[in-house]
Amino acid sequence: MAVNSAIEWTEATWNPVTGCTKVSNGCRNCYAERMTRRLKAMGQPNYLSGFKVKTHKNVLALPLRWKKSRRVFVNSMSDLFHEKVPVKFILEVFQIMSMTPQHSFQVLTKRSENLRKLNQVISWPDNVWMGVTVESSDYLFRIEDLRNTSAKIKFISFEPLLGRIRKVDLQGIDWVIVGGESGPRARPMSSSWVEEIRDQCVKAKTPFFFKQWGGFNKKKTGRILNGRTWDEMPASAKK
Repeated sequence: MAVNSAIEWTEATWNPVTGCTKVSNGCRNCYAERMTRRLKAMGQPNYLSGFKVKTHKNVLALPLRWKKSRRVFVNSMSDLFHEKVPVKFILEVFQIMSMTPQHSFQVLTKRSENLRKLNQVISWPDNVWMGVTVESSDYLFRIEDLRNTSAKIKFISFEPLLGRIRKVDLQGIDWVIVGGESGPRARPMSSSWVEEIRDQCVKAKTPFFFKQWGGFNKKKTGRILNGRTWDEMPASAKK
């Protein structure tokens, strides 16, 4: 449904779609899949089918009821551009986002090919931040797919960061997030990988947000990078 979020770079989550399938190495230890098992065991109605992809029309209008502006992560428990989500439903989600300009909606996908294909049929409102996940250099093509969309704000999430990225083309990119994997089987992240991306962002004057070091106990490892936190946001970010 929709809840206040503990995710550092957002304020709330909105899940008109739940469930997903794995498409790349970053999906191996999916937190949404783990959480879905817990929610199903608790009897939460939208998760009774487990991690199968489901759309929830009853959730669509929820942002219309929110009076106070929020920064909203869309489909934290799924991928809006999953091939099993009907195009009509995706457009309905975008219509709701367009109708609620007081909120900022953060949409994140690993399915950049589907994003690219649908770009021409999407009406991109100013309050939608469109991002792609790039967990290693094998998936840099997702950035190019994102760059070729008409989204007003474009961002990259290097989370879970699983390897050195080296050179990142930040042209047209408004925001960068970096984070390590968390949970019981979390894979390690090198500080040099993070610093290399951070330095490129500083040079390009691209806002940089360091989310976490991750690991089994992410609270213990924290989110301090070189003696400080990095909480930069896009210049047009709303509060």
